[in-house]
Amino acid sequence: MVATLDDAKRNAIAVKLASLKLIQQLIIENEQLFLRESTDSEISDRIRKILEDDQKNLGVLDTVIVQYGVHGEPKSTVTEFVDKARQLMKGSELSFFEKVFQHELLKHQQVMTGLIIHKAAQKVGADVIAAIGPLNTINFENRAHQEQLKGILEVLGVRELTGQDADQGIWARVQDAIAAFSGVVGSAVTQTTDKQDMNIQDVIRMDHNKVNILFTELLQSKDLQKIQEYFGQIYKDLTAHAEAEEEVVYPRVRSFYGQSDTQELYDEQADMKRRLEQIRAINVSASEFKDQVKQLQDIVSDHVRQEETTLFAAIRNNLSSQQTEQLATEFKAAKSRIQQRLGSSKTGSNV
Repeated sequence: MVATLDDAKRNAIAVKLASLKLIQQLIIENEQLFLRESTDSEISDRIRKILEDDQKNLGVLDTVIVQYGVHGEPKSTVTEFVDKARQLMKGSELSFFEKVFQHELLKHQQVMTGLIIHKAAQKVGADVIAAIGPLNTINFENRAHQEQLKGILEVLGVRELTGQDADQGIWARVQDAIAAFSGVVGSAVTQTTDKQDMNIQDVIRMDHNKVNILFTELLQSKDLQKIQEYFGQIYKDLTAHAEAEEEVVYPRVRSFYGQSDTQELYDEQADMKRRLEQIRAINVSASEFKDQVKQLQDIVSDHVRQEETTLFAAIRNNLSSQQTEQLATEFKAAKSRIQQRLGSSKTGSNV
């Protein structure tokens, strides 16, 4: 039996993602606390907008982690740091200025961690790059948040030192910096999401793209170990995707997509899972292994076309934006649970 692509590098990225999420939760707590402590309406408005972004970005992080498919735990040092930081933020030892100062450092930490994960993904595999793609949205927004927090710090710092208001031209300077930064590197990513949560079509489409990359990598590879690993990841991803759809999505759409069309989706996935088990039993060095994988890819591609055309159209026509976002949340939760169950057992093909 062979393991999935959960090798040391992928596990290290999973730990980084888990740490990123833990810090993101701390950031949200801090901003909620700042809104209670702030007595300046303009500062409060800016923090409120940052908080809205960060709450959305926590959902994006959840999507990335589920899409990545390898679950890790934050490093113990990060957990200890978060506990200490939480106590400091809730206590009275730091002034409001000092708390915001520490918060801006957390934002910098998030930016650097996100960038490091992105760079590491480029070294590990195309499927990882596809999975962590939405992380770019968070990276760009955190950089914009840093510029706004610098403006807030200048105002708070001058007040703390002199008891007087700083030059309000600070805000214009901050806005110029944000606009310039977004125009150069971030606007296309940050504006396409328009601060909306991902809907079920977005999340399913991401799964489809990732598994297509894995099929391509496997069929092009001549390295038997890599072929085993790629099939292991295909097995894990397709199984989790199919079971989550059957648990959450198909029962929800049956009433408007139709009994026969919905049953066809169930039947196609049953065939897909049966073929996965058959391929799993074939030695990867056997001539028929890649032939069977190519047949599976063709079946999956047909299934994907049906979902991304007729099923997605039916969902758009019958469910509200809020309902499709809620369905995505339920799908991700089910998929995460299934992934963790699969992660506790070895999957793959025979050597």
